[in-house]
Amino acid sequence: MAQRAVAISPVAGIGAATCVVVLILAALGAVLSRADLVAGLRLSAADWAAIRFTVSQAAVSALLSVILAIPVARALARRRFVGRAALVTLLGAPFILPVIVAVLGLLTVFGRNGWANDALDAVGLPQVSIYGFHGVVLAHVFFNLPLATRLLLQGWQQIPAERFRLGAQLRLTPRAMFRAVELPMLAQVVPGVAALIFAICLTSFAVALTLGGGPRATTVELAIYQAFRFDFDLGRAALLSVVQLVLAGGLSLLALQFVPQISVGGGLDRAVMRWDAGGRGRRVLDTGVIALAATFLLLPLTAVILRGAVGLPQMPGSVWYAAGVSIAVAGASIVVMLALALPMAGWIAIRRGGGTEAVGLLGLSASPLMIGTGWFILINPVADPFDFALPVTIAVNAMMALPFALRTLVPPMRDTVATYGRLSASLRLRGWRFWRIVLLPRLRAQIGFAAGLTGALSMGDLGVIALFADPERVTLPLQMYRLMGAYRMEAAAGAALLLLALSLGVFWLCDKGGRWRAEA
Repeated sequence: MAQRAVAISPVAGIGAATCVVVLILAALGAVLSRADLVAGLRLSAADWAAIRFTVSQAAVSALLSVILAIPVARALARRRFVGRAALVTLLGAPFILPVIVAVLGLLTVFGRNGWANDALDAVGLPQVSIYGFHGVVLAHVFFNLPLATRLLLQGWQQIPAERFRLGAQLRLTPRAMFRAVELPMLAQVVPGVAALIFAICLTSFAVALTLGGGPRATTVELAIYQAFRFDFDLGRAALLSVVQLVLAGGLSLLALQFVPQISVGGGLDRAVMRWDAGGRGRRVLDTGVIALAATFLLLPLTAVILRGAVGLPQMPGSVWYAAGVSIAVAGASIVVMLALALPMAGWIAIRRGGGTEAVGLLGLSASPLMIGTGWFILINPVADPFDFALPVTIAVNAMMALPFALRTLVPPMRDTVATYGRLSASLRLRGWRFWRIVLLPRLRAQIGFAAGLTGALSMGDLGVIALFADPERVTLPLQMYRLMGAYRMEAAAGAALLLLALSLGVFWLCDKGGRWRAEA
């Protein structure tokens, strides 16, 4: 009915979805043409070691992130304090934080000469190393603990207040309240959260590049990069890309199937009163849990700011040039993302099925390095692939952000079509006029958020550009990584602070711009 009620042409949405499918399937076809699938049944010992390391670190990272997030989310759900809203907002920061910046912050805190090892040395305890398996897991927990906390906190917020009121009337102990009310919600939500984080950790490239890399600490994506960049073995890189696609692509789609729509029964939308949260001991416990989580998140960011302020004067001129390139790439990625996401969201909004949205998820399920490898193979026979470094990076960045943009845009667009579709059709508002007068003004906030998220993710990306880049085509994250590789840590810290400021600035400008006078 909605499709008849308002003339949102499906042509643009079909065209955008087709572009996404063609870009990804062309890369996959090129990879398959170079991959020896028969030989793939006899992967080398190093390849199997990379597969085992990839799966094991992702499993441990997901398990720790969820286990640690449960008490943090529970404490936030049953406590109200000054600054709580700011802290909950802060939990979203690691998602848009450039990975290479966070890694430098973790190195400053937990590295060989970091704050933690200095403290251990002062009390006569042995130092710890952040490199290898435990370093990769630590970094993944830093990124995914906030994500798990936010998702679990949504689950707690969806529990009707009447459940807790009834539990108080029945004089349930806090333990019984947890078993009767909270545990069923966790049983529903935790598997999906763990599966989603597991899939995210499978495709983490920058963390493994900086904190792993040894023979026993190499992920499949890092092995692709090494085969491509150091050995120029396109056949092995293509074969490993197929393995990565099977692992990351299949499990990403499986994770998205497992992530539930949280529904634990209806309520009367009353304010939640947690009678089970009383008692000094429980208040101290919740305060300690929240304080530890906040410290774990804030220390690396504080380290980046303090160390970066000292390193700013030591940055070479190439850092500023790379910053300009990153800004241009981020801006172009935003434009490409909106050109794909808006028509696709419009098509999804007038359809009943979710097939179109599944097309958008291809960008999340396909490995960026697989796409980059495939397009290198396609371009190499006819042109210099390095000339296409930035266009390919822009396209991949846009497709990586597309699933998040669709999940932001589709619900309000569907509501707008359902509310104003018949009226607009009766007024003959169709096509571009409907978009300009009805849809876009009501989606300004969501468009700004999606654009900001895309820009921030693009600013901090260290994926495809690592395959294609040469000294003249380098983004700020890659330039920062090169400074770290040259042991110019102070200059790298200055670049990290600049990258952090630019990433957050791009997100703030787009998000604030979308919300500015949005009510008018």
